[in-house]
Amino acid sequence: MGKLSDLGHALYEGTVSIDFVGRKWLWYGISGMILLAAVAGLAVRGINYGIEFQGGVEYQVSVSSGKMTDATVENIRKAVARAAETQDIPEAASPIVNTSGDDTIRIQTEPLDNDESDQIAAVITKAAGVGQNALSADAIGATWGAQVANRALLGLVVFLLLVVLFIWAYFREWKMSVGAIVALVHDLVITVGIYALSGFEVTPATVTGILTILGFSLYDTVVVFDKVRENTRNLARTRQTYAEAANLAVNQTLVRSINTSVVALLPVGALLYVGVTSLGSGALKDLSLALFVGMAAGAYSSIFIATPLVVQLKELEPGIRTGDARALRHRERREADRYAAVPAFADDMPVPDTADELADLDDDEREPESSGATRALVRTPRSTAGERPASRAVSPSASAKRAQPSRKPRSRRGKR
Repeated sequence: MGKLSDLGHALYEGTVSIDFVGRKWLWYGISGMILLAAVAGLAVRGINYGIEFQGGVEYQVSVSSGKMTDATVENIRKAVARAAETQDIPEAASPIVNTSGDDTIRIQTEPLDNDESDQIAAVITKAAGVGQNALSADAIGATWGAQVANRALLGLVVFLLLVVLFIWAYFREWKMSVGAIVALVHDLVITVGIYALSGFEVTPATVTGILTILGFSLYDTVVVFDKVRENTRNLARTRQTYAEAANLAVNQTLVRSINTSVVALLPVGALLYVGVTSLGSGALKDLSLALFVGMAAGAYSSIFIATPLVVQLKELEPGIRTGDARALRHRERREADRYAAVPAFADDMPVPDTADELADLDDDEREPESSGATRALVRTPRSTAGERPASRAVSPSASAKRAQPSRKPRSRRGKR
């Protein structure tokens, strides 16, 4: 932990720095490949909507632990498909059968009428070897799912609009709003693409998880942006370019972002593991997957996407370009000869005590308009008697070979 804390302190002070902003095209390329894979998953496999969105009939049959096997699940699936073919029920020809927990098997079909639902229920109980009391059926209409989808889309649009207005009002900068929105869309596309590639069902719990991770991603981005604003407030004094100050802000918040993300991902990962391995299908698995993928993507986008994009937009401003050029000229002049420039003194100019302070003076402070100003030398630092450096020995001279006068006692002064 000591080395980690030392690294965090070095990143905050700037003695150790990772060039996030300078390598922006590398991060953009990585994100582009991930987004391309997500879009390909959406185009090829599509989203596996749950029964809440498509409508249908869901059967849940309780079985003993001894019958909770893959063979039982496969027998139920084959029996329902065979009954759909023989009894002319095409809506049940492709049932979705999976486990849910330790003693429940869930069967989903397309919408059925009451008679067809009763026929499929009888087939399921026979294939599972249980009585009618062990089976429950729920019919869900597609209209309810459409309402859920519309409400979710409306909530997403309102959320994005509020994000734009909030960041614009808080930072007084529309470019940061653009960076935050791009990061949020980046996280949203990756999360939906993971659902398409993995084949997980999209349920109302998934929608809840997606809206939650958008808030988490925004929180992380706002923290980084706040540090960027703090570091770029007085660029003329720090002699940094805008990109350097923003990159320092990302490094200063890096350890905090990693710690926050890891602490949040650990319990969500545990929920995802339990939901997949033990509980099977259910709201817990759908919610935890959306949270896990979205939190990881949000931590990535706030560091590697949002801030570099804001820097790119800010560098298009004439004032930022001028300030960056001034900082670079000052740096080149100081590296060439930091003692070459001696300022002209005026009554209203600060007198530097050291050469370092002299090098940090602005150009207008170096060359005042007063024509009668005299050249001022850099003052050496004052020191007390106990701190004065030792004087060097007197060098020999030609007068050392001649007779030198000596001090006579008072009684012999004036006498030859």
